[in-house]
Amino acid sequence: MAVNGENDHSVAGFSKENVDSSRLRVAVYICTFRRNEPLARLLDTLEVAAEHAADVAELGVIVVDDNPDGDAKHVVAESNRRFPLGLHYRHSGSANIALARNIGVEAAMELADWVAMVDDDQIVVQEWLSELLKIQAETEADAVTAPVYARFDDRAPAWIHDQPFADLWCTPKKPDGAAVDDLQTANSMIRTDFLRRHPDVRFSTDLGQAGGEDMVFYRAAISRGLKAHYSHYAVSWELEPPERATFGYQLRRNLWHGNTEAITQLRARRDGRLRVVARAGKRGVIALLHPVQGLRSGRGPQLRYSLAYGLQSIGLLLGAAGIKLSHP
Repeated sequence: MAVNGENDHSVAGFSKENVDSSRLRVAVYICTFRRNEPLARLLDTLEVAAEHAADVAELGVIVVDDNPDGDAKHVVAESNRRFPLGLHYRHSGSANIALARNIGVEAAMELADWVAMVDDDQIVVQEWLSELLKIQAETEADAVTAPVYARFDDRAPAWIHDQPFADLWCTPKKPDGAAVDDLQTANSMIRTDFLRRHPDVRFSTDLGQAGGEDMVFYRAAISRGLKAHYSHYAVSWELEPPERATFGYQLRRNLWHGNTEAITQLRARRDGRLRVVARAGKRGVIALLHPVQGLRSGRGPQLRYSLAYGLQSIGLLLGAAGIKLSHP
């Protein structure tokens, strides 16, 4: 997998001679697809996080452009953001997120001791890098993951704020430093040495359009002995664009979410089909009871949320039957 040559565009004056060996080296890769403005916004927050952690770490950033047109290249080329390990560009152009992720992993492994991952529609808090590294130092973890919270802006319809749609995509909260066996590429870092010792732990390209490649990646790593812990304070926010604040999109996303959960659980052999079907039934019952509980509590039936959540059960059943849906 080539990561150099014409495919490599780097800025910010990085040279190995300037690297401070007393500080940890972390390279974060970002896969992007036609989201230049959100990408630029994320780079701004990563620069702040790098400055905040400058006493203990040097950060580099690799942008992997999955757009066949390579349109994100100018975001990197014209950037005045500075990172100690540089700002680098790779072009995938395959419209396959798993392939783009693998390119990012390989490039980050060449650059640093730790490979970090965030998504192009997110922003990170200024403590993001320092908190990830704090938990790693305290636990001697091979990987650290942290929460991702969804945020809809003021242009979104009132019902999406009044009903708990943002909570659907929030990762479960855990104590700071807790051991975990579920991680997400949307906010995590993993030891480069672990990836070198396990070259089979990479993203499955056959899931690159359907989704779920991130869950399969980390579950494969856990099965090979990855020691992972949770950072409560290394928060990233997924900023939901207006097109996601529609009822139709929320229905499609929940259907897909249930489907990809089933596909990845079966593939990782963490669940059998009967267990997936049982989970689908439980989730369907919760969705049916939600309006009743809402009326009893005074918050209202929240019918849109109930229907969207209920579609996860259908997605689970489709996955149990071997039907794989594409990402919405």
